[in-house]
Amino acid sequence: MQKYILNNPVSWLLLLASLACTHFKPMLYPELASPDIPAKYSYLALGDSYTIGESVAVADRWTYLLAQNLRQAGIDVANPTTIARTGWTTAELQEAIRESKVNATFDLVTLLIGVNNQYRGQSLETYQTEFRELLQTAIKFAADKPRHVLVLSIPDWGVTPFAEDRDQKKIAQEIDAFNTVAQKECEQLNVTFVDITPTSRKALQNGSYVAPDMLHFSGKMYTEWATLALPLAKTIWE
Repeated sequence: MQKYILNNPVSWLLLLASLACTHFKPMLYPELASPDIPAKYSYLALGDSYTIGESVAVADRWTYLLAQNLRQAGIDVANPTTIARTGWTTAELQEAIRESKVNATFDLVTLLIGVNNQYRGQSLETYQTEFRELLQTAIKFAADKPRHVLVLSIPDWGVTPFAEDRDQKKIAQEIDAFNTVAQKECEQLNVTFVDITPTSRKALQNGSYVAPDMLHFSGKMYTEWATLALPLAKTIWE
């Protein structure tokens, strides 16, 4: 599988550079489109580094784990088709979606985006406008069914070793502000919002929740996110 990391996957300096980039070509992950046997229900995952599980194995991505958990619950969901890349902001994800020319509809759509808007110091107003547009796009992918869309909150990267020499309190406050915007937009469009941010902050006291690159989260953390999302995802088929 191709991993979208710049040169050295354990170099936090290069990961910093990747976060600061301002343009990316669209990336689609067709290898995750479906298991060997076609599933009854389809799944599209939209996002950034957290959606592709930067620095962890494919099987440890929270999106992959969510699909697996749904299948174990008797809901025949395919592994996700994924449009995501490390460093993407809301605007870059929307551009990538347009350029990918994906025009299918899906039974489940997940969206996790915004950390790079916060990291680059973009305004809440910009994020709100662009997030709303993405949310509307996600709903269209879900055949205009808002309840088939799940949005996960932005995790707090300020608790990772990468942020040790930064203002972690400020990062937390900004992440919370971005998430407040996202949650309000979800409520207005009747989209389910899954708050995984408090869980992400467990990494401050437990290094096993951090990936080897010291910036992203581990498969152990993603397992907890998938567990949080599972009961809400299951309601789609109730």
